[in-house]
Amino acid sequence: MPKRKKSAEKEIVEAQGKHAKVEVACHMSVLSFDDPDSLFRSLISPITPEAFFREYWEQKPLLIQRNDPVLAAYYQSLFQLSDLEELCGQDLYYGHDIHTCRSVKGKKKILNKDGKVNYMQLKRDFEHKKATIQFLQPQRFKDELWKIQEKLECYFGSLVGSNVYITPQGSQGLPPHYDDVEVFILQLEGQKHWRLYKPTMHLAQEYSVEPEDKIGDPTHEFILKPGDLLYFPRGTIHQADTPHEFPHSTHLTISTYQTYSWGHFLMDVIPGLVCDTAKEDILLRKSIPRQLLMQVDLSDSTKNLSSLLRRVADYVENSRHLRPCNMKKDFIVNRLPPCLGPDSRPLAPGGELPNLDSKIRLLFKDHVVFTVEPDQDCSVSTCHPGMLGQGGVWGMLHLAQGFSFKICFSPQQIRGLRFPVSYLDALKQIWKSGTVNVKELNLGSDEEKENLALSLWTECLIEVI
Repeated sequence: MPKRKKSAEKEIVEAQGKHAKVEVACHMSVLSFDDPDSLFRSLISPITPEAFFREYWEQKPLLIQRNDPVLAAYYQSLFQLSDLEELCGQDLYYGHDIHTCRSVKGKKKILNKDGKVNYMQLKRDFEHKKATIQFLQPQRFKDELWKIQEKLECYFGSLVGSNVYITPQGSQGLPPHYDDVEVFILQLEGQKHWRLYKPTMHLAQEYSVEPEDKIGDPTHEFILKPGDLLYFPRGTIHQADTPHEFPHSTHLTISTYQTYSWGHFLMDVIPGLVCDTAKEDILLRKSIPRQLLMQVDLSDSTKNLSSLLRRVADYVENSRHLRPCNMKKDFIVNRLPPCLGPDSRPLAPGGELPNLDSKIRLLFKDHVVFTVEPDQDCSVSTCHPGMLGQGGVWGMLHLAQGFSFKICFSPQQIRGLRFPVSYLDALKQIWKSGTVNVKELNLGSDEEKENLALSLWTECLIEVI
């Protein structure tokens, strides 16, 4: 094992686990799935989330080296080389499900074939061409990975991706590069030799391969073993290879916060803010100077533009609502639904009908996002859980100032329930409370209270306690 540089040693946490029987981990999860917070806490243990976000997030790498056979066996159960033969029988395709590649003289060499993946061919490329196998989005085939990724999406409020990398001995899949995502590495099988370098672009917003002669010496150099976890911020230059002593290495890369910066947020919300401000401020409705768009130098207009931007900023300070549109839509349409297990049936309303005396509880709370829009066409949705595994979409609960509540099943199929904006307080009440009595909902009449409860119950969004 290479010696770690002194600058890296204080970033390393060694978590000594109890020497329990290894086989136990294959039958039980060592992560906590009670809620998104407990999942993240158990994932980065013994580091606390408070310490993680204070000292490491977007700042510097964190290496957690554990000596826990139970955790190592659990990590291995998430995905391993031996899974590939069975998975290749499920009509996998190069480019969509699997990439094969190798780093050659500082460049990425793509070794993909065309069309469907043949396991024997994949095995030959792995053994004889030393190809790294990149398995894309493995949570599609592994429920435990689905559970982890879904909870992390709830925790971060951002899309979370994952890939598995299987690299044969004495080989490296990718040249030195940096990514535009926050990265968590879980070492599943074998060992991997990692080198991290000082960023040339802190918190990078794009992927880039970096020439090895320009990145300098590693700031961190270490070996990951099964059960170990590594985090590094976007922009961190890195490369990794499998030592000759091990037949292969398998690790899981979990990534998040792609295009989730303040800059991206501003690009999303500013068009709506300008439109809203212009409705109340006549200066934004005045025409631009004649032939402004024909001018080469617009410096004479910068003072006026700066003044208008300040008026928009003043509107933001006095406004109750920001309306991110594309970022929120992307999150809703592409996030994972809850993992209800391989044997789960499509959900249907069950139990007794809610009435005025019923006590109700919101289901799938972590998958509900509230949005208030100025018109009824800008709707927000929450997908019916019965569509799990069929390309269903989980989304948002929405009240427009016209009125609109929609249930979204897929990008092609949308149907909706419609509520007046006066229902907003009652819906927030249901969302914030563990349980709530129907008769105590913040609505003007008993009929409205019962109608709201029945509408949500029909769509399997609440249960009667």
